[in-house]
Amino acid sequence: MLGVVDEFRNEKKKIYFEGEVKFEAQVRVVAEGGTAMASNAAIQVEGADAAVLYLASATSYENFQSLDADPTSLCSAALAWIKGKPYEKILADHQEDHRALFRRVEIDLGGGESRSLPTNERLNAYQANPDADFVSLLYQYGRYLLIASSRPGAQPANLQGLWNDKQFPSWDSKYTININTEMNYWPAELANLSECHEPLFDMINDLSITGREVAQDFYGARGWVVHHNTDAWRGAAPINKSNHGIWPVGGAWLCSHLWERYLFSGDKEFLKDRAYPLMKGASEFFLDYLVEDPVYGKGWLVSGPSNSPERGGLVMAPTMDHQIIRNLLNTTAEATDVLGCDAAFATELRSTVAKIAPNQVGTEGQLKEWLYKEDPKTNHRHVSHLWGLHPGSEISPETPELFEACKKVLEFRGDEGTGWSRGWKVNFWSRLRDGDHMAKILSGFFVNSSITGGAGFYNNLFDAHSPFQIDGNFGLTSGICEALVQSHRRDKAGNYIIDLLPALPSSWPDGSISGLRTRGGFEVSIQWKNGTLECAEFKSLLGNPLVIQTSEGIKTLHAETKPEVVYVFKP
Repeated sequence: MLGVVDEFRNEKKKIYFEGEVKFEAQVRVVAEGGTAMASNAAIQVEGADAAVLYLASATSYENFQSLDADPTSLCSAALAWIKGKPYEKILADHQEDHRALFRRVEIDLGGGESRSLPTNERLNAYQANPDADFVSLLYQYGRYLLIASSRPGAQPANLQGLWNDKQFPSWDSKYTININTEMNYWPAELANLSECHEPLFDMINDLSITGREVAQDFYGARGWVVHHNTDAWRGAAPINKSNHGIWPVGGAWLCSHLWERYLFSGDKEFLKDRAYPLMKGASEFFLDYLVEDPVYGKGWLVSGPSNSPERGGLVMAPTMDHQIIRNLLNTTAEATDVLGCDAAFATELRSTVAKIAPNQVGTEGQLKEWLYKEDPKTNHRHVSHLWGLHPGSEISPETPELFEACKKVLEFRGDEGTGWSRGWKVNFWSRLRDGDHMAKILSGFFVNSSITGGAGFYNNLFDAHSPFQIDGNFGLTSGICEALVQSHRRDKAGNYIIDLLPALPSSWPDGSISGLRTRGGFEVSIQWKNGTLECAEFKSLLGNPLVIQTSEGIKTLHAETKPEVVYVFKP
């Protein structure tokens, strides 16, 4: 089968594009004990005990700048690569590849009473009879989906991962980067799937190319910028309506993933060659973009025009912008320290950070969503101004007033929400160290959307916005990691603190998890009983100091560690 994609027409907007992407699929049939014949009309298998069909497909899409790939040769090469390999060998190779990633992490949250039921019946029964083992299954399912949808050399996981089955899917099955794309990758480092992060890094590099043109053409600024949405063509300009399309911090948020990779891996070559150039370019844009606040007279810098996704319209000084920009400039400056370069640039970055308008507490005790206005009593799905709590780290128990203000925001927002919104709230409440509230949000996931049509999970456990969006699956996996182990805070010496069972709910009294990764370069395994830590093992990957927090407080277990050595802690 071969062809060209259909033309695109939007009569209302008078938009027309001729289809240009070529595609092709080739199939090889291997019959056992019989014959297989192919014609233009059909494949005919006769007298066979079994037949195996090998399907290869490809398009002319080479990258966002080229349609020069040859789908015929790509399909032929794929089939030639497996020619002569028995099916059993191909399956074994696949399983070995998959297990090398999947089996890095094991989790046991107890339960198991519903394990004998079909998946959809387990889902239907959960509200009446919660089973923690089903939560474990959903946790691992998120890891499974990331392994399947994001591997080096491929495209990143989009709104539907890679499971879009429609020619005109919801939101065009693109990359919404004001929360959804980033949520897809929250588990990548935490859940020991760092390799699956690679396609996102490749996309960020592409976006720095298109985004440099947008920064110059739209803003007259240096560096590069991306707004709230992109696709396989790496569009970086604002799209849709101004009240959510003009949001210039998409690239800055994506850059946090580059820094996170460094924090978990300690890979200075990655930082030098891939991450820092992108972070530097994104930072340059905001050095030109920020403007002085004309209201408070304190010399603050503010962002805008922008918006607080996807709420409140086009404004100046949304809180989320400031949190993300502070994070970008701070981490870029820290990268220069690590690499020993661009000292003057780092000084400029830190000077700018000090002037960015700080987080504000509003009249209801809530964290303000915008500097210049308030509207706290809403159950809107986006909780953008809590970015500094998660995935950021500037709001923590060490900033108690802001920490409590985040709780007030979530009280107003409520515990309901779309699939991905619930996923974010699971992470929020984990960071707020409230395991039972985290579990309450988590339980709200376990509704059969194939029956209700609303938020929850479908029969196959895909997350429902609704409709299907995969981000909620990944948000759930990340949130469970955060409930059991956190590592975003630092001690006074700058070492990352490994926080054990910070948000363990009472519904998981006994359990274990192994293979989680932390910032600072450790692989962690823990066991707990009756809600109390019994044992923790820390495999040092980089030789950094081992600092932990338990219910007894923060302590330095080892001022120095040796790579590949496992350190055991029993309270």
